[in-house]
Amino acid sequence: MKEYRLKGLSCPNCAAGLEEHIHQLEHGETASILYNSGKLKVDEKINISEVKKILASDGANIIENEESLHAHHHHGGSKMKLLLGASVILFALAIFVESIGYQFAAVGLYLTAMVLGGYGTFTQGVKNLFQLKFNIETLMTIALIGAIAIGEWREGTLVAILFGLNEYLEGLGMEKARHSMAKLLNVAPKEAVLIENGIERIVSIQSLKVDDIVLVRAGEKIPSDGFVVEGKSSVNEAAITGESLPVEKESGEGVFGGSVNNEGVLKVRITKVYEDSSLAKILHLVEDAQDTKTPTELFINRFSKYYTPIIMMVSLLVMVVPPLLFNREWGESFYQGLAVLIVGCPCALILSSPIANISGITRNARNGILVKGSVFLEQLGKIDTIAFDKTGTLTKGEPHVEKMIAYQKEDFLTISASIEKSSSHPLAKAVMKKVNEYQLNILEPEEIETISGQGITAVLNGEKYFIGSEKSMSHLSLSEKVKKDIKALKEEGLTLVLAADQHRVLGMFGISDEIREESKRVIAALHEAGIKNTVMLTGDHQKTAEKVANAVGVKQFYGNLLPEQKVEKIKELTKQGKIAMIGDGINDAPALATADLGIAMGKGTDSAIEIADLVLMQDHLGKLPTAVSLSKKVNRIIKLNIMLSLGLKLIALLLTIPGLLTLWIAILSDMGATILVTLISLTVLWQRKEKVQQSAGKTKLQSS
Repeated sequence: MKEYRLKGLSCPNCAAGLEEHIHQLEHGETASILYNSGKLKVDEKINISEVKKILASDGANIIENEESLHAHHHHGGSKMKLLLGASVILFALAIFVESIGYQFAAVGLYLTAMVLGGYGTFTQGVKNLFQLKFNIETLMTIALIGAIAIGEWREGTLVAILFGLNEYLEGLGMEKARHSMAKLLNVAPKEAVLIENGIERIVSIQSLKVDDIVLVRAGEKIPSDGFVVEGKSSVNEAAITGESLPVEKESGEGVFGGSVNNEGVLKVRITKVYEDSSLAKILHLVEDAQDTKTPTELFINRFSKYYTPIIMMVSLLVMVVPPLLFNREWGESFYQGLAVLIVGCPCALILSSPIANISGITRNARNGILVKGSVFLEQLGKIDTIAFDKTGTLTKGEPHVEKMIAYQKEDFLTISASIEKSSSHPLAKAVMKKVNEYQLNILEPEEIETISGQGITAVLNGEKYFIGSEKSMSHLSLSEKVKKDIKALKEEGLTLVLAADQHRVLGMFGISDEIREESKRVIAALHEAGIKNTVMLTGDHQKTAEKVANAVGVKQFYGNLLPEQKVEKIKELTKQGKIAMIGDGINDAPALATADLGIAMGKGTDSAIEIADLVLMQDHLGKLPTAVSLSKKVNRIIKLNIMLSLGLKLIALLLTIPGLLTLWIAILSDMGATILVTLISLTVLWQRKEKVQQSAGKTKLQSS
């Protein structure tokens, strides 16, 4: 499939009509016009000249480059404003000329103003009439012809001007949403400074290969994913993670393409070509997300197909029934019927959802929250239960010493450090992190042996020592005090590492998976945001599960679960309501796929992006409540938009009963609904700025 950017798409209905025409061409069956993002996708074998002719029939064109797109937006908007301005001046002049008795001249001015204000609508509407296609332009054209036929020149002209203004404002609203998305997508760097044989040269990022070394100066963007080979600096990763605070980077540390080097100079070894980088994947998914259809949008599209013919039938009944049954004048009823046609334009209804959804996806992407489509944004707003994996999600996934009991403190710490220093086991690393807090004289073991599943034995200064689980202490007769301490730590859900000589236990470490600092706050914020139930699913034993659940505030918890048991638990929970599952995107893949919505976290890892419906690009849960609140807001706005667009039309239609509906009231009701729907939808893009405060050595973000 080949992709083109389009200019001049006037409305969703028109885009759908153009798509139908292209489908009739050879190799055109798979073509699609994406109105929200202004794109055309067609088979490479299609005759593009024929496609251009079809597009031109509705004033749409393929654009060749971004400069011409910008020029079109500026020129197209200016031209429309100029025509509308001229038609308003001529309309005012016609009213004056008519008031001083020059009726014939006034009609000429009205007609000229009508042509300038509604020429595009009229010409397209006439084409539609001949093709028996009934859409917005068709309705407006019939109304204009009817107004001219009964001599309502003034009101017909006003209808043409107001509809032209309505189309301009409608396009402006969609363009604002598209522009916001385009600005987001423009974060990708265009060029890089490549170092080859000590020589620097500027190349395009598409030409970079794996293992290339690039130079990134202060203020420049890192061209693709890689790691630092030389230099030290802070890097702004907001384009990827949505985090406003810079991250310190030095030699050996990974960096994301699209992140900005704040100061100093970095040399980066490229590990992924740009097309495979995290940023490229994010931008591609965000761009595609604009044009996914939600159930609400699909319903509106289906409804609109039946809505227009129904409105035409209602209009015909308004024209015919009152004169036949209630002795009302034919001219008056005909006028009322024309007004009903105008009221029936479904512009506002069609726009009630897409602008809000694009704005929601864009706003989330700015915050480092990747939503893969409008359907998932809508789904997130309906979620009432969130299930969390424990390890790496609510906890850091790194063991740390939570409690330490020393019976012979100096010997205990020295022996533990001397034995564990060479071990790569995660529990050994946790022990070393703890003992490094003390100034110790670490010894070199004379002999050392690892016993699988139990621990390590070592000889230090001619004495044999043991470090490991309770099982590795089987050679000892444990005192009541030691037994009591072991039992107490186990009841707290801690994993034990004991150190002993050949005669007694020297001390013990109680190790746990460290709970993330934000977990408790996030769970509370989710409950405040309307999530009714929070659940923790973990493979750890029940005591550990209970401890973490109580610490973070989840309402339910289940321990000792295998991956397939997590899936079964998710299936059980889905019977009670809409459920989202959040995990690291790798081990929890089956559960993520089974839930109504899969949410992954992990700073843009490939697996997270591939698996989930929604990805938190940060390495924490901090932005999740924001995403939930925003999606609920988008859903509320869409419902409000639908109520407004249908409500204003209903009020206008009710005015036909006493015969008070006029053409200009009809167009104002339609235009008013469109403007309201657009403005309300664009409020989703508004985001309060975050203040960074330092408190007690910790960084806090506050909204202002």
